[in-house]
Amino acid sequence: METNYDKIEKAAKTRRTVTKVIVYTLLTLWALMVLFPFYWMLLTSVKSYGSYNAEYIPKFFTLSPTLQNYIDGFTTVNLGRYVLNTVIFTVATTALMLIVTIPAAFAFARLNFRGKNLAFTLLLSLMMIPNELVIITNYTTITNWDMRNTFIGLILPSVASVFYIYLLRENFAQIPDELYYAAKVDGTSDFKYLWKVMIPICKPTIVTITILKVIECWNSYVWPRLVTDDEAYYLVSGGIQEIRENGFGRENIPAMMAAVVVISVPLIVLFLIFRKKIMAGVARGGTKG
Repeated sequence: METNYDKIEKAAKTRRTVTKVIVYTLLTLWALMVLFPFYWMLLTSVKSYGSYNAEYIPKFFTLSPTLQNYIDGFTTVNLGRYVLNTVIFTVATTALMLIVTIPAAFAFARLNFRGKNLAFTLLLSLMMIPNELVIITNYTTITNWDMRNTFIGLILPSVASVFYIYLLRENFAQIPDELYYAAKVDGTSDFKYLWKVMIPICKPTIVTITILKVIECWNSYVWPRLVTDDEAYYLVSGGIQEIRENGFGRENIPAMMAAVVVISVPLIVLFLIFRKKIMAGVARGGTKG
């Protein structure tokens, strides 16, 4: 005979099952909505120009895929050059950002000097300045220094980041002071302590800001378009517009989608590989104590 406890337990189990079904159904629908544009981009990129234009009603599959659009992307237009420029810009900017950010975050988190809190407050206040004002100032400076259409002009304004300094500083501040004092008693220099202790402990956050900076540089559009009008220095963000206007043409959508796939795949792969480190670094950097 079924008791009241068994009925309550059965009802609770049914509610949990129904809740899970609803949640997973909604998550599946959301995933399909998010992934569909990527699927459509990839599908269009393997359609020929003729078959794409012959589709009065768009088809969700193709029986005759082709890689000719990808071949044209590297032979007909300078897609390879744009990707190379972007790699150079991204690697150089990210490396310089780490060289600036890590010592700055260490100084604000561990060192004691007069005016530290005021300097850090002023640094954070820079985040409230509209980005458009900074771009105008940077553009005037780079132009006056004759650095337009150069990699130096592209890289310099993107080296420092107040947000990354703040994020890493909060992470460094979580390391106990006693560890630092013990290292100083043993005669360890500040640089050695930073290199041997703080960086290994805070590696997830450093990996996170590195990946975020790579994504930021790869997707950078406004600044590269302002300081470069020479095709030899175009990045993928500006080069895709050049391809659309003077390369494949506005009507060759499959070739354009092939170029977009080539540009998008590196970031997608990077995120899939390091997604756990990104989540762990952001969570750790935003947790105090």
